[in-house]
Amino acid sequence: MSNYPNGNQGVSIPMSNTYPLIIIGTLFFIFGFVTWLSSVLMPYLQIACELTVFQSYLVAFAFYISYFVMAIPSAWLLKIIGFKKGMSLGLLLVSGGSLLFIPAAIYREYIVFLVGLFFQGAGLTLLQTASNPYITILGPIESAAKRMCMMGVCNGVAGILAPAILGAVILSNVDAIDEQVKILADPEKAAVLDALARKVIVPYLIITGVLVLLAIMIYRSPLPEIDEEAGEEESQSGEFIVGERTSILHYPHLVFGVLALFVYTGVEVVAANSIIGYGTYLDIPMATAKFFTSFTLIGMLTGFLVGIVCIPKYISQRTGLKISATLGVLFGLSAIFTEGVLSVVFVALMGLSNSLIGAAIWPLALRGLGRFTKIGSGLLVMAISGAALIPLLYGWLTDHMNAQQAYWVVVPCYLIIGWYALFGFKIGLTEKKELSR
Repeated sequence: MSNYPNGNQGVSIPMSNTYPLIIIGTLFFIFGFVTWLSSVLMPYLQIACELTVFQSYLVAFAFYISYFVMAIPSAWLLKIIGFKKGMSLGLLLVSGGSLLFIPAAIYREYIVFLVGLFFQGAGLTLLQTASNPYITILGPIESAAKRMCMMGVCNGVAGILAPAILGAVILSNVDAIDEQVKILADPEKAAVLDALARKVIVPYLIITGVLVLLAIMIYRSPLPEIDEEAGEEESQSGEFIVGERTSILHYPHLVFGVLALFVYTGVEVVAANSIIGYGTYLDIPMATAKFFTSFTLIGMLTGFLVGIVCIPKYISQRTGLKISATLGVLFGLSAIFTEGVLSVVFVALMGLSNSLIGAAIWPLALRGLGRFTKIGSGLLVMAISGAALIPLLYGWLTDHMNAQQAYWVVVPCYLIIGWYALFGFKIGLTEKKELSR
């Protein structure tokens, strides 16, 4: 009996798709809220902890490098405890990382902030290793990008709200504070910076409490486990099929998908996290620039809504990937070669070009993995560490060139994504028409 209203045969789940979609949508909201707080934390900590631009980008590095370190252990752990318990444990890890912000703020210790961010990233690694394949398999493979776009809307809405809310709390009057500390003697300067650092305490206490509550709710929820091998027949539908393999590395379309996701997460974070600093580089006041990340995420949200409407009814997820890569190259070059506010607009528009990329790469890379789905998902989650390294490269280029020329880093990344959409997605697969000859 089909689990889907359209009658497509998919993974056997003993209940409607609606409830699992709501649960996973809530988790994607949490992903977005916690993740995009870093766009505000970077300029905030740069002032509070007296950092260079490169040092401030260690915020993104500490957060996202945990995806590389924890992805495979997370996949292994999920095989033992299952998806639901893994999601609950992931939320507890994120809450633990958030709690570390309290002593970090009290003592204004940047290294403790970074440790807290690493634990947050570790928790999100476990959450995403569970949630991304769950939503991919929870229905026909041809519409997986559509479901991912629905989750992207949840992520994007949270990403718009998070910087605006936290920015209003910790970046209020920050321009005046930045100018003030430049002329104060050390004792007075330390007192002002200590007060600034402690502005994060109440927000992160609230975040910790909410995460613990959600962890308990998901642990006690009737969210069903899924059998990823049962989705093998569904994954063979469409233009290509995947034969049974003996190793995860025998799936080159997955390996190249990992590469594409690596560079994608890098450019996504560069576009969102750099735009505030780029605005101040162009002499736009922080009081205005602190909202720029939300503009990038509005672009992403717009793209997600387009994906929900158009995939797969009007365009395939692969066509969406090709369009996104092309727009990424165009917007990246435009940000480099235009001036002033117009250049900032093109950085924000990179959010639009990024919107369909991850949603398309996940289902294209996970096709036909069967019993390797959890480990394949772990490798894809590991690729999110691109968001640790590529923004760090952007920060280094900013210190040694300038904030605008540093955007050259995104151009080859979008070209790699375009190559995957054209060729890499099918390497190692067999076209059905070849089998019929």
